[in-house]
Amino acid sequence: MYGGITLAMIFWALSFIGYKLAYRYFGPMALIFFRLVIASLFLFLLIRLLRLNEPIRRADWGRFLLLSLFEPLLYFLGESYGMTMVSSTTGAVIVSTIPLITPLAAWLLLGEKVSWLKVGGIIISFIGVCLVLIEPGFRVTAPVLGIGLMFLAVFSTIGYSVMIVKLTATYRPTTIILMQNLIGSFYFQPIFILTDLPETLAMSFSWGALLPLLFLGLFPSTLSFIFFTNAIREIGITRANIFTNFIPVFTAIFSFFILHESFTVTKTIGIPVVLAGLMIAQLKLRKKAI
Repeated sequence: MYGGITLAMIFWALSFIGYKLAYRYFGPMALIFFRLVIASLFLFLLIRLLRLNEPIRRADWGRFLLLSLFEPLLYFLGESYGMTMVSSTTGAVIVSTIPLITPLAAWLLLGEKVSWLKVGGIIISFIGVCLVLIEPGFRVTAPVLGIGLMFLAVFSTIGYSVMIVKLTATYRPTTIILMQNLIGSFYFQPIFILTDLPETLAMSFSWGALLPLLFLGLFPSTLSFIFFTNAIREIGITRANIFTNFIPVFTAIFSFFILHESFTVTKTIGIPVVLAGLMIAQLKLRKKAI
């Protein structure tokens, strides 16, 4: 389970780089629409092949519609347009605030208890994230609109996490992710037609355009969500979302090798700090025997 959720964070970290590569060919809405269609087709074939079909109860359709409203619709609207305005690392550090907000939402909406160990681990881990992403001069160069759109994605994830807890008790992760991608593709279809369809029809497809699109559709949009949904079922949304602190760490590492970004001393210090905070947040206090 822990290996799966770590892979999910790796794929999501690589998605920030994938965005930059795919935007050379696709508009934001075209990219998201095709990404969801690819993910839906892949999951449909996988479920049929493995005979994992599950009927959707009539009472749960509203929950699936609301789940897909949060993610992919609102999340990808915020992230896709936000990533056209901010750098990969800026986007990653904003996403890393999810574990700071999730415990409050889980406590208020689900009654999930939040221990001092979790709070301490979250704070330590976030300090490590800041060390990984800190730049000389402490300047914020990203536009306010881009930052706001990325935070729309963050808050959408919180709503998504709360909704998905209710569904994991009844359905397999593959069923949940198929439904959210399928409904999401219907949500995005009219937006895509009204925005990026003319430019998409005029472009000439190539492997350079297809490979990042396939990666985004199969790995971050499919496998990551399956692994993450399974983790929520096993350890709860607060502890599962703490793993999102890995995303900017992995993004910094991959950006160094793929995009040739610098790897500073603070990044080197920050990575073990993130890991330490993550381990602390996963600990459980033992009750003393009376």
